[in-house]
Amino acid sequence: MSERKTIYLCLAHMSEEGVEQKYVKEAFDTNWVVPMGPNVNAFEQNLADFANAMDDGSKLDRKVVCLSAGTAAVHLALIACGVQAGDEVCVQTFTFCASSHPITYLGATPVFIDSERDTWNMDPELLEKAILDRKEKTGKYPKAIIPVALYGMPYDCERIMAVADKYGIPVIEDAAEGMGSRFNGQVLGTFGRFGVLSFNGNKMITTSGGGALICRSVEDANQIMWYATQARDAYPYYEHTAIGYNYRMSNVCAGIGRGQMTVLDDHISHHKHVQELYRQLLKDIPGITLHDQPNDGRYDSNFWLCTATIDPSVKIVGQEDAYKEVITSAVGGAAGVIKAVDSATTDCQPNDNVEALRMFMLSKKVEARPVWKPMHKQPVYAAAPAYVNGVSEEIFKVGICLPAGPCVTDDDVRYIVDCIKEAIVK
Repeated sequence: MSERKTIYLCLAHMSEEGVEQKYVKEAFDTNWVVPMGPNVNAFEQNLADFANAMDDGSKLDRKVVCLSAGTAAVHLALIACGVQAGDEVCVQTFTFCASSHPITYLGATPVFIDSERDTWNMDPELLEKAILDRKEKTGKYPKAIIPVALYGMPYDCERIMAVADKYGIPVIEDAAEGMGSRFNGQVLGTFGRFGVLSFNGNKMITTSGGGALICRSVEDANQIMWYATQARDAYPYYEHTAIGYNYRMSNVCAGIGRGQMTVLDDHISHHKHVQELYRQLLKDIPGITLHDQPNDGRYDSNFWLCTATIDPSVKIVGQEDAYKEVITSAVGGAAGVIKAVDSATTDCQPNDNVEALRMFMLSKKVEARPVWKPMHKQPVYAAAPAYVNGVSEEIFKVGICLPAGPCVTDDDVRYIVDCIKEAIVK
């Protein structure tokens, strides 16, 4: 019997026809291997066409600028919103650090907002409370709001936009994990002033790296493009009146993106199919609860990752050994160099049974990971203001991510669920 493959959490993959190779070859054949070119222009138009299509057949008129990373998109959106040193920005605490780090690049302060229980995303009531409290404490409103489509789940766009509009604060939607997710038939990233997309290797589609910013106007798109190309003024020599960045996407990477757009709908459908299969197979396992979208008809998640929670009462094989050894390598994906640590534990970590299940699944060649650790519990943000209700910390202790990418087959899902059953101590 052949050795089982490792089932990774989420890896994008190339189109069956190899369309990506065609556009990449064109880039080399025409010597367009720089951060501009025909592939970049065409990919931006492909993305705009996708983002502007409403479920009811109507069209929006958003513009898209392709960039080197989703993090770069957050950074430039903050600049366009006027964020400067000393300002504050409200940002979801239950997210990856790329949502909040660019705030600190500008010398501004993140104000972390906890989650509502249904979506795990930014709580609109806490958001308004934070806005009013920051105004009282600092004399001014936060300069921007960054909700996040956690694991592809739409945030409550209706209520968040209502709060933002009430106080005149621009919204930067971090839809890096939510490409193709919709709220009331409208693509995430098109509700606020800006919408962030990511094409990292583990996203719905990939350009190997890269990202994009959805803009509401031509003026915003041109401003973002100016900042992304070193902010050069219109002289025959290099004249700079602002600090710019080398953030444009390569024509080669954009060629990959053009090919990936041909399989985006298939990828989204597959992720939804995998979620449904998990839903069927996990429903009768006591103590294991699949996280799902609210069923009020407004939410249409791409289910970029499938997530579940494990009741603290569930006992897992090897649980007594959880956190006994210090981790010496990065957990999950090509995380690069990590800093060595002296202790296997922190003051905020997943429950022992969650870590035991992660280790058990790894022994079965299944990559599972904890959910994101809330940013307000990260040492680097210990001094940042936070408006919390306990939801994100609670989910962090019991949550786990299960493989859901395009390479995950139905048999893989059945194997994963069988491994979970095997891991549970009866």
